[in-house]
Amino acid sequence: MAPLHKKSKPKKKTKKFKKHKQVSLVPVEPRTSETDWWDSFWHKNSTAPGYSVPGDEAEGFKYFFRVSKATFEYICSLVREDLISRPPSGLINIEGRLLSVEKQVAIALRRLASGESQVSVGAAFGVGQSTVSQVTWRFIEALEERAKHHLNWPDFNRMQEIRQGFEASFGLPNCCGAIDATHIMMTLPAVQTSDDWCDQEKNYSMLLQGIVDHEMRFIDIMTGFPGGMSFSRMLKCSAFYRLSENGERLNGNVKTLGGDVMREYVVGGCCYPLLPWLMTPYETNGANGVSVSQSSFNHNHGAAKLLAVKAFSLLKGSWRILSKVMWRPDKRKLPSIILTCCLLHNIILDCGDTLQPDVALSGHHDSGYQEQCCKQVDPLGRTMRDNLAKHLQQECN
Repeated sequence: MAPLHKKSKPKKKTKKFKKHKQVSLVPVEPRTSETDWWDSFWHKNSTAPGYSVPGDEAEGFKYFFRVSKATFEYICSLVREDLISRPPSGLINIEGRLLSVEKQVAIALRRLASGESQVSVGAAFGVGQSTVSQVTWRFIEALEERAKHHLNWPDFNRMQEIRQGFEASFGLPNCCGAIDATHIMMTLPAVQTSDDWCDQEKNYSMLLQGIVDHEMRFIDIMTGFPGGMSFSRMLKCSAFYRLSENGERLNGNVKTLGGDVMREYVVGGCCYPLLPWLMTPYETNGANGVSVSQSSFNHNHGAAKLLAVKAFSLLKGSWRILSKVMWRPDKRKLPSIILTCCLLHNIILDCGDTLQPDVALSGHHDSGYQEQCCKQVDPLGRTMRDNLAKHLQQECN
């Protein structure tokens, strides 16, 4: 009986699907009316209380959606096919037409950029809460699939540009990136709370680890881990750690400076272990302090590492959904939201777009959190750091 039952089930689904396809041919808003949504939105929201909207309409567009109109059109081109071919159910507006792709993208971007409730975002566009929810998630699914090429590990030529950029700006030869991590805070239902998700500051959070290049573009991220995990432990759970330890990443050309061999590496704070491919600063609270060369290294290292701090401040400031406390998010879906925001961050840079100077968080991206400290030191990492410190001192003389 069971096999027969399984056979009859798909048959019913197929019939329903075909019937749905026949009766759901609601016309998508034509491209000739694609600016209508913006005219209506601008008229309704440009003078709304609580906003400091620039008077210039182009800057106002960027204020609400974080991207220029040109970048917005590019994002629409990435997801258009998905949003047209498989539109979420129930997205009929008052004229009886499906929401245009442009309006769907605008709703999703506004939700991610403002972090406002679905009710507030829906009111700004004249749609309901459920529509905002469906549109936002459908956009996230589409961009996650269609924009993968905007966040990947650099090829040989691009890595050469990154190394040159770090050396030119910070004097660090063969540096390939800066690593940091941040907490995405949330509330959880009582049945889902646990010590794993409760971090050192007694907040429930999910961690995001990111590596950025010399232009603050994310070249590697990992998320989904509970906030109670230390940054060093999260690093060791990442594919980046495994690949680097196995010589499959940060394995490009070595440099020989003054007889010392320097391999590729990234820079990170004291919360990370000192490894041959991960340079951390010298401790400054020892009895003898630090030498001149060590102090010089810490200065240059800190300036380079600050790129990751700034990138996270821009990320969470631009896409405020990440900087606010999320109300009972689905922990299985939250990593996709985080990834989408990182993709949008990179798309802005790749399109040559610029952000308004005041979007970045004014303080640290993890305001109120004390920096963790990892005591693990690899002897080869110590030698590598000493060689870099010696090289920087020679460059200064």
